[in-house]
This record gives sequence, structure tokens and C-alpha cells, in this order.
Amino acid sequence: MNVVVTAGGRPSPGDPLYPLTHGEPKALLEIAGKPMVQWVLDALNEAQAVERIILVGLPPRTELFSRRPLEILPDQGEMLANIQAGAHHLARLDPTSTHFLVCSSDIPALRGEMVDWLIEHVQQSRADLYYTVVQRQVMEARFPQSRRTYVRLKGGEFCGGDLNAVSLTLALGEHPFTRRLIEARKNPLRQAALVGFDTLILLLLGQLDLSQAEARVSHRLGMNGRALPCPYAEIGMDVDKPFQLDLLRADLSHP
Repeated sequence: MNVVVTAGGRPSPGDPLYPLTHGEPKALLEIAGKPMVQWVLDALNEAQAVERIILVGLPPRTELFSRRPLEILPDQGEMLANIQAGAHHLARLDPTSTHFLVCSSDIPALRGEMVDWLIEHVQQSRADLYYTVVQRQVMEARFPQSRRTYVRLKGGEFCGGDLNAVSLTLALGEHPFTRRLIEARKNPLRQAALVGFDTLILLLLGQLDLSQAEARVSHRLGMNGRALPCPYAEIGMDVDKPFQLDLLRADLSHP
């Protein structure tokens, strides 16, 4: 399966990571001797089922290593546009593919077997969107100081993962939901309305379990989405704040 890696984030003044990046891409922050994004590429290369990698958001001549075919596309200005740029490029390179992985560049603890785990789930069914979630107990057993943000559902608290999968049809804007999302991308209230305020309220009140939340959101958006409880905390351990960068530097310095 092909992978689009999103690496367009450049912390601006006021962002907690700005003093460490000074306007340069977050993906290039150094961790244990190499750029953060290189750790992600190494994991994708370790995976048995990854075919090619499209990295979106860095200058095309950025020096990175990959044994698998790697192409670097420039930043399109926002996350959705970067994903779509990668999807259009993949559609030209591999017209027969139906799905691809979307991987953030700021989960450096990722490992190859975790990537293969998701690919296996995607190949077993054909949903439009696969969204990984990590239960609080799983995250805090691996990274007790992570201080993630969790959504409370019946049966547990979950945070979102940063390695997911999407169909090309959905990503290319050929699905009605994608078109509505693009139209609403500058308006948070319109984005919330896509999911439904009733569903959001029930989620906030913890009145839905994971399968109920999945079913309600899928129905509201008119697509087949699957929430995948993930056994790997590393998929949700991203770098948003300096203490998380320090945590991962310490963790990856002692494999």
C-alpha cells in the first residue's frame, strides 16, 4: 500500500514549538541524531507492505533516506490540501490503487509492524476511512507522561492516532463529504454541522460507545468510516509541545 506523509507544519510565533524551530518545518526537528521525519520514513521502510511514499510539505531537495520509492512534494498550505496533493500524485502513479495510508511526520516512535497492522485491517475490508484511536490505558502504559487529550466514551477514554487510511475516491474530492468539508474548511461551525451537533453533544457527554459513535458519524457524513482501537501507543504519540519532544528524544535515545 502507498503512503502519504504530511510534513507541512511550520510553527508560528506563539506556538510552543516556535522557539525550537524558528519558522522551520517541525518535521525536521532533531531527535537522537536525525530529523523527526526520518524516524517515520525508517518505520515505513521497515514495514513489509509499503510500496511507495509521497511526502508532502518539505522542499523537494530535502535530504532524506528511503529504500522504498520516495517523492517529496511542496507544502500546499494546509493539511487537507497536502493530503489531496499526495492523493492526486498517487492516482497518476498507481491508477489501480483504491486506498492509501496517511501518516503524520511527528510520530517518530512508529515501527514497521505497526504500519503493517493497519494495512492488514484495511485490506480485510473496504471502508472509506479508517481512523485509529488509542485507549488511555494503552497510551499511559507506554508513555505515562504523554498528557494527551482524550474523548470520553462509554467503555473508555480515547485519543486519536496519527496513522490512518483513506480511499482515493474520498481523498480526491469525488465523495460528497469531501466536497462539503472543503467548502466548510474556513468555518468551524459548518464543519461541526457536518458531523451533527447532536452527535457532538453525545460524544462530549460520553453517552456513546466507540461503535455507536462510529455508526452515527458514518451515517451523518454519508460514508463508511471505521474507528480502529489501536494496541500501539506510538501511533498516537505525536509532538505538539516541547515536553513531548523531550520525552521522545529520551525514549529513542535508548532503544
